[in-house]
Amino acid sequence: MENRIQYIFLGALFLPTIFLSSETLAASEQDNNVEEAIVDETVEQTVWDEASVIVEPEIERRKIDVADIDAQDLELGVFFGQMNVEDFGTNSVAGFSLTYHVTEDIFATASFGQTDTEPTSFEVISGIQLLTDDQRTLQYYDLSVGLNLLPGEGFIGSSYAFNSAFYGMIGVGSTDFAGDQRFTVSAAVGYRLVMQDWLALHVEVKDQVFDIDILGTDKTTHNLNYNVGFSVFF
Repeated sequence: MENRIQYIFLGALFLPTIFLSSETLAASEQDNNVEEAIVDETVEQTVWDEASVIVEPEIERRKIDVADIDAQDLELGVFFGQMNVEDFGTNSVAGFSLTYHVTEDIFATASFGQTDTEPTSFEVISGIQLLTDDQRTLQYYDLSVGLNLLPGEGFIGSSYAFNSAFYGMIGVGSTDFAGDQRFTVSAAVGYRLVMQDWLALHVEVKDQVFDIDILGTDKTTHNLNYNVGFSVFF
């Protein structure tokens, strides 16, 4: 009986100690979990802050002056070049043009040009003169409709950019040559470079087609005109 009482007494003494130890262990584990959560949150925030940093590229911006076409729709130009008149050689040609810009891409052009032709091979060999000096002067007039095909920009160096366009034209007109007026169909391709808002450079190739019968047979001739010109907007 005494032994049983002693066991009960000892159990009563050690029970609070065991209970306190369990609570201390649980509290320690909870503190560790809290510390781990704080560490994880800190690491996650650090990663997020590093990922959200914006890297600014160090690019030096170039200043480019772009010439725009003047607001006016009329364009007056002059041109110089070479014209190959079939059977009559290749000679200098000069003229002028007046262009009306209907829209940004469509325009109409009236042009005039003049060249002096050479004697034909037949005249040189035979010594027979087929045309007078006045009749050798060729003058043409035509009215064309044009379309800007590839508008874009042309660059000179790294600081200058100019509006430019490849264009095509087709038209009809008249050629005064060899003492007769000849109905003419023309087709041309060219390149326009707007150097200032009032000044443009043109490079153009034009084929002028008309019939001629000076050498005894009526035939259709293709007469190529290569020219370079300048024009002003007003």
